[in-house]
Amino acid sequence: MITPALFGFFRELRANNNRDWFKENRDRYEQEVKEPLIRFITEFAGPLQTISPHFTAIPKVGGSLFRIYRDVRFSKDKRPYKEAAGVHFRHAAGKDVHAPGFYLHLAPDEVFAALGIWGPGSKELLAIRQAIVDDPDTWTAITQNPDFLDVFSARYEHQKLKRAPKGFDPDHPLIEDLKCKHFVASCPLSETVACAPDFAEKLAQTYRHGAKYIEHLTRILDLS
Repeated sequence: MITPALFGFFRELRANNNRDWFKENRDRYEQEVKEPLIRFITEFAGPLQTISPHFTAIPKVGGSLFRIYRDVRFSKDKRPYKEAAGVHFRHAAGKDVHAPGFYLHLAPDEVFAALGIWGPGSKELLAIRQAIVDDPDTWTAITQNPDFLDVFSARYEHQKLKRAPKGFDPDHPLIEDLKCKHFVASCPLSETVACAPDFAEKLAQTYRHGAKYIEHLTRILDLS
C-alpha cells in the first residue's frame, strides 16, 4: 500500500512547498499519500490489537493520519505543508498527539518507527519523572533491556533540559532520563522496508520490542 510514489511526492513537495504547486498536485496527494495510508491504517488495526487492545487505528485524517497542513500561525517557517507523512496510533484514552502511542514517520531518506509520549503535559511529565525516582529498578530494567535497545537504538532522549528538573536531585543516577522533555524511543527504517508487502507485520514486530516501555508509561499515567 505504501509505494515509492509516496516518497516521490514528498521529494517534489520539498522543492515546491507552496499552495499553487499543491493545488496542481492535490490529486497526487490523495492517490499516492492519503488513500494508501488510510488503507494501511485500516490493515494495521489487526496487528496493533496483538500488541495492545488499548491503542487505536483510526483510518482518517485527524484520526491516525496527521494532516498535511502545517500550523504556521506562530512560526517563522511559513512553509504551508508538512514534508512528511505521520501516522499515530494513540491510546484510546488520549485526545491528541500528546497521548501515549505508536508513531510512523515517512519522509524521503527519513523513515522511522517510534513509541512513547511526545510533549506530555506538566502533570504527566511530573508523574513520569516521579515514577523513575520511586522505582528506578523497573525503569532501568525496561529501558536498558537488550531486546529494547537492539531495536530502539536512538532511545528516547530528544530535547533534554540543561539542568535537573525542579525538585529533583541533580546527582540522581538517572538524572539524564529525568531531564527528558519527551519520552520517545525510535527505530530507523527505510523506504525499501516501508514499501515491502509485509511492512504491516514488520512494523508490528518492531513495536513489540518496545511494548513493555509504552506499557510502563501508560501504567504510570493511570491508563489501561
